[in-house]
Amino acid sequence: MKKRVLTLFGVIFLMLCQISYAQDEIRISGNLQAQGNFFMRDTLIGAANTPQYDRQLYGADTWLLLNASYKGFEVGVRFDMFNNSNLLDPQSSYTDQGIGRWFVKKKINKLGISAGYLYDEIGSGIIFRAFEQRPLLIDNALFGVRLTYDVTPDWQVKVFSGKQKRQFDVYGTIIKGMSIDGFIQPKDEKKNWTLSPGFGVVAKTLDDDMMRTIVGTINSYSVEDSIGAKYNTYAFSFYNTLVAGNFNWYVEGAFKTGEQFFNPRALRTINDTTTTLGKLVFERGTVFYTSLSYAGKGLGVTLEAKRTENFSFRTNPFVTLNQGAINFLPPMTRFNTYRLTTRYQAATQELGENAFQADITYAFNRKFQIGLNASYIADLDDQLLYNEYYSEITYKYKRKWQITGGLQYQEYNQAIYEEKIGKDNVVTIIPYVDFLYKISKKKAIRFEAQYMDAEEDFGSWVFGLVEFTMAPHWTFTVSDMYNIAPNPTKEEIPFDENGKKRKLHYPRFDIFYTYRSNRFSLSYVKQVEGIVCTGGICRLEPAFSGIKLSVNSTF
Repeated sequence: MKKRVLTLFGVIFLMLCQISYAQDEIRISGNLQAQGNFFMRDTLIGAANTPQYDRQLYGADTWLLLNASYKGFEVGVRFDMFNNSNLLDPQSSYTDQGIGRWFVKKKINKLGISAGYLYDEIGSGIIFRAFEQRPLLIDNALFGVRLTYDVTPDWQVKVFSGKQKRQFDVYGTIIKGMSIDGFIQPKDEKKNWTLSPGFGVVAKTLDDDMMRTIVGTINSYSVEDSIGAKYNTYAFSFYNTLVAGNFNWYVEGAFKTGEQFFNPRALRTINDTTTTLGKLVFERGTVFYTSLSYAGKGLGVTLEAKRTENFSFRTNPFVTLNQGAINFLPPMTRFNTYRLTTRYQAATQELGENAFQADITYAFNRKFQIGLNASYIADLDDQLLYNEYYSEITYKYKRKWQITGGLQYQEYNQAIYEEKIGKDNVVTIIPYVDFLYKISKKKAIRFEAQYMDAEEDFGSWVFGLVEFTMAPHWTFTVSDMYNIAPNPTKEEIPFDENGKKRKLHYPRFDIFYTYRSNRFSLSYVKQVEGIVCTGGICRLEPAFSGIKLSVNSTF
């Protein structure tokens, strides 16, 4: 069946291309993203004991997408290839290739029709978001059909049904849903406000094989840990955006009916005297999220709050980490950019968190700007998960140079985020400075300097970077991350010949070349173990040592 579908899709794509030769009306576009890793074993930093370091020595990841449009039709096909890839699981190796995505779209008057592997979301994604994050090899596309209908120019209804993508296969769970989105504005043009209300519902139905697995697991539990099980789960969401003058207020509330899901922190009884962590539980779930922002006269303010309780919403209760998630919970921390300020990041906790964030920027003039940010995240028992205070000042001198500096303070619960049970919270203080000097219209040099004062993980660090740019083609960077005061109790840090913990260097060299819509890079990298986040989704990755090559091209 899978081969028949792909063959049919290929025929449609070729027919459109043939039409283009006859009438010259088709538009074809695409992009290529390819990267290769050459692994160089380094036991001192922990880059070892995986298939890539021990024997394979090489890995590659490639995505090639082609899109075509003709008289309202849109079709696309994407070829994916993974050779000895460590993206799916950094501790393992994944190899496969094939058609990673195809889709067909057509708008017929007020009706929109889409089929294939689809990306979409309801509201902010709290109850449904089909998306991809390639750096973490997340591709949660919905393989199915979506219909949209424009009831009025300002109101649209959407329905969809299908299964979630799983690399080159799909999960057995059926996912279906609908949403209604609208736009309201006053007839009086003098009234400066608008509303964008919406409602969505998503349902999932487990397949029989998965239900048998769930029931078998529950039957293995003791009587006090036994729970119920249901085939169907429903999630509802109400959301609205109010824009009034310089203010923008978004609010969303979501509710999920009771279902079985895995709680890694729940105690399970093995016998009368022994317990262990992790078991299936049966609970309802809720999320409340709101964001209020103001922008005007050089001032920008954003306030956010979110409360999450038991909102694990996955294709089945046995998928873990970033796999099989039907929804997306908005992160509640600042997207930092500097190497040391991004060392510890707070992954969203679907089982429970109370989170708050405030962000303020103010531009005194074109030369001088400040930024302040504060975030606080705790679990539902008020145990601290993450706390951050961030400040930044930027000064521009004409068009010649620019300097940015600031200070970050963090408290980070590594026992929760990295599952390092019994470890103390990491407390960091990070001053940083970034200086950009324009040598000429096409040449510039940039310097970064950062210091991290910390004790509870690897210890304290210094980081330095020099970047030289020759526009529009070349960029060269050299950087080093140095463990200046290693933690004497950290097992991952080796001893030197004097019996003390080694002060390890993590150097990096990059060359970037850009020509029109093509970008090439060559990098030598040594990277410490740590949290990697993309788009608010995080995971713990081991150390890396080796050479990276990448090509990005749009056509």
